[in-house]
Amino acid sequence: MSFPRASGILLHPTSLPGRYGIGDLGQAAYDFVDFLEATGQSLWQVLPLGPTGYGDSPYQCFSAFAGNPLLINLEALVQEGLLDAGNLAELPNLSADRVEYGPVIEFKNKLLCRAHENFIQHGSEAAKSEYLKFTEQMAWWLDDYATFRAIKDEHEGKGWTTWEPYLRDRENQAMHFFRENHAAQISRHKFWQYLFFKQWLALAAYANGKGVRIIGDVPIFVAHDSADVWANPELFYLDEEGEPTMVAGVPPDYFSETGQLWGNPLYRWELMAQDGYQWWMNRIRATLSLVDIVRLDHFRGFEKYWAVPASEETAINGEWLPGPGADFFQAVKNAFANPEGSLPIIAENLGLITPEVEKLRNDFDLPGMRILQFAFGTDPQADEFKPYSFTPNTVVYTGTHDNDTTVGWFTTEGAGDSTRSNNEVTEERDFVLKYLGSGGTEIHWDFIRLALASVANTAITPLQDVFGLGSEARMNTPARESGNWGWRYRPEQLTPEIRDRLAELTEIYGRNRARLKLAAEEAADVDQKK
Repeated sequence: MSFPRASGILLHPTSLPGRYGIGDLGQAAYDFVDFLEATGQSLWQVLPLGPTGYGDSPYQCFSAFAGNPLLINLEALVQEGLLDAGNLAELPNLSADRVEYGPVIEFKNKLLCRAHENFIQHGSEAAKSEYLKFTEQMAWWLDDYATFRAIKDEHEGKGWTTWEPYLRDRENQAMHFFRENHAAQISRHKFWQYLFFKQWLALAAYANGKGVRIIGDVPIFVAHDSADVWANPELFYLDEEGEPTMVAGVPPDYFSETGQLWGNPLYRWELMAQDGYQWWMNRIRATLSLVDIVRLDHFRGFEKYWAVPASEETAINGEWLPGPGADFFQAVKNAFANPEGSLPIIAENLGLITPEVEKLRNDFDLPGMRILQFAFGTDPQADEFKPYSFTPNTVVYTGTHDNDTTVGWFTTEGAGDSTRSNNEVTEERDFVLKYLGSGGTEIHWDFIRLALASVANTAITPLQDVFGLGSEARMNTPARESGNWGWRYRPEQLTPEIRDRLAELTEIYGRNRARLKLAAEEAADVDQKK
């Protein structure tokens, strides 16, 4: 898809400010959209929105279709009469700067359970009718997801392969018995999804009305401990007890000398092909009902993926196996292309990229990604990330959620989390300053200017780089098991000075027109519906 010349901000909703220990879909989210509008941005990129599991990672969700209940705004529930204002006074001492997932989960789940009870006992007929309509429309994934979460609750959160075999294997009689005897618990999880979808879709509509499109994220793989694998074991390489026989990862790379062992089960692509990749079509369709554009994470895995025996402790001893390739993307194009034949998809083509991967991306006209932090090293591949090598059909980032912040990357002593030597890092930083013609005192603004000035149609900046924050604001360190996904900003950091500076650069480099055009189209569409 040829995207218009535009720019945007990368920020996951958990990083929004607020009183309740984690960002949510309340007023701060609407204020952030207003900031995007004021600065001329037309894109808001988020990470996967699903309910997080192991390590609190949005890339290890309990479902590829569900939303994260932790994002539900509690104040809206007070306005709807589902909670009392006094309930929010029970707030524990939660950090305003980082998400402390344990206390947040305990606090929010308690109030969300209370909201469900109040809804069942006192909800209006109109609200209950709307809820039932939602559950009917989403039953194709919601029934399995809610049952999965209810069984996990009964088993104190343990993975599904540890459950009794009759529940693990979804035996008909056992499933019927469990659903009859745990109807309230299942209903609770369905209700939380209803609340999430209601709040998210309202926020997304507000963003579109301001000329802001949302970029969502679809990881190629799903978590083993998920409703997706439990409900569809035949689609994955599993043994008779449901354990993976092969798992996903990547070989040794920039981030790790032993590679990255992700542990996700691998797809039986040949089986998926038999029904036209229906599970995947459902997944993309569901994501596009929530966002405007999809970023396909680990795009190279659709051409070839790194398969590691499940018994291995590192990702070194794996092998490249063929992915579904063009056959898959033709099915995607048939289902989701616009009248001009374009797809609303960005390909995350980072890592060890071969000519075959790039051919697959180009054959379907998918924009690829370029990261400025990768542009100045001694690696021969670095030239591909320099702006003079860009084509317009590119999405340029100063950095991503997996990188250090630009300030952290530039100022950290030594090689940081990469496999580079100290001499290579010194050479890299010297070359950065020569390339930029800069002294490096505002390296984050140098990088933002470089991205916005480039020929890439799309430029995305993590909010941490707009603020000029250091490594303390990093979102994720790959291969680190804990301590990730916690960063949050405070509302006073969105200063008028930052707003005006970003707006000026966006105007100078011709990236604000896409927002104005989208806002006008959205307004015209509303008028037409009236």
